[in-house]
Amino acid sequence: MPSADPVDLAVVGAGPAGLAAAVTAAGLGLRVALLDAGDRPGGQFYRHPAPGLGAARPEALHHGWAEFATREAALRAHESAGRITYLPSHQVWTVVPGDAPRAGEGHAAPATQWTLHAVAGHAPAERAAAVTARAVLIATGAYERQLPFPGWTLPAVVGAGGAQAMLKGGLVLPGRRVVVAGSGPLLLAVAGSLAAAGATVPAVVEAAAYTAYAGRLPALLRNPGKLVEAAGYGGALARHHVRLLTRHAVTEAHGTDRVEAVTVARLDRDWRPLPGTARRIPCDALAVGHGLVPQLELATGLGCATRPGSDGTVALEVDALQRTSVPGVWSAGETGGIGGAQLALTEGELAAHSVADALHPGKAAPRGGRVARLARRRARLRAFADAMAAAHRPGDGWTGWLRDDAVVCRCEEVPAGRIREAAGDLGARDARTVKLLTRAGMGWCQGRMCAPAVAALTGQEPAADRRPFSCPVPLSHLAELPATDR
Repeated sequence: MPSADPVDLAVVGAGPAGLAAAVTAAGLGLRVALLDAGDRPGGQFYRHPAPGLGAARPEALHHGWAEFATREAALRAHESAGRITYLPSHQVWTVVPGDAPRAGEGHAAPATQWTLHAVAGHAPAERAAAVTARAVLIATGAYERQLPFPGWTLPAVVGAGGAQAMLKGGLVLPGRRVVVAGSGPLLLAVAGSLAAAGATVPAVVEAAAYTAYAGRLPALLRNPGKLVEAAGYGGALARHHVRLLTRHAVTEAHGTDRVEAVTVARLDRDWRPLPGTARRIPCDALAVGHGLVPQLELATGLGCATRPGSDGTVALEVDALQRTSVPGVWSAGETGGIGGAQLALTEGELAAHSVADALHPGKAAPRGGRVARLARRRARLRAFADAMAAAHRPGDGWTGWLRDDAVVCRCEEVPAGRIREAAGDLGARDARTVKLLTRAGMGWCQGRMCAPAVAALTGQEPAADRRPFSCPVPLSHLAELPATDR
């Protein structure tokens, strides 16, 4: 049950944004609780090899490891000093306001207390846990966006980010000959990592065209470091003889016990496969992903406003100081729009300053210069992120890859034809109605994997769900809740 003495700030997520926010806030004198579903800090970006693997140089698998190492050291120092309570293996499933802000006072009068309920530990020894805080920062990151195609349920077809997680966390490859496909800059990093680790990567199949960046030249020029990073990825692909196919997509995977080959076709500007351009590429694994989707369940459960992103996803609406539309709740990192680790680190630090100023008004003047620099950096990196998102946004014609028998919802095994029938013949015009008619989105992942595809097949823009639970919760935990939180 929650402590009677709340911490100043509860941070949900120990990835780049949450870690930066926690150590910065502690350095500003706040008492912080840092809750994370993972066993170690770093999130998906700074994923660690399992301790039993004995990795001698885990930093070799990461970009920007020094920035993480500095903040992890600060986390441990603040933890030892009692300024941060670090709670790994704590998956927060809901946030409950203890009281409401006074009407008309906006961000100046946030709720004075929040209760965060979490599932702590791992089954079968998981237990209920709760933390109370004066302010909440949501840094829950993102998950991969998958656009289905025939054969994507075959063994050895994995997410692009999943392939990188296998390498970083398990020091294993998804296969020996791995095609990397989808859209977005993550593909270059994944292909380079796999090739450096010994895999043969016959092709990186990118559905977008890099010429789309030409219209965002000012944002590119303001971020020369990103251009250098891209050149590094290009050099790595060249060294390993990896072919880059732009305006192409994997439209089908073939195999019996596992994937054995993929069909790749050229796309038009709307991502429709062009007849007569299909070719087969033999492989024993496929790493595929079309960018990331902000993970918003906790925030939307609180009623935080959202906005459409340039990449076709839904992100939280935050102001210049990372405040959400709900007083007392801040957000940083991918929840506000996909932008990468550097932007997440910047937003986490900026949010910490904002929280400190809200909880202790009038003490921000000595930090004004630092806050201004963070705000300028955030604007510069966000401009680049928007350019990147627009360049790799999926075209409307990608559903042309889907035969009617192709599975869209993997949990409930719902094929595209049934969803098309619900939308075309039965009048479904939104994801909820499709779910009721077909069961698409009713499975274990609750639509996280299939929601973009279902929205596209029904002609709707993706929308953020508002749910009371952000993850599965044992009924016994609900029974233990205080009556005020039920």
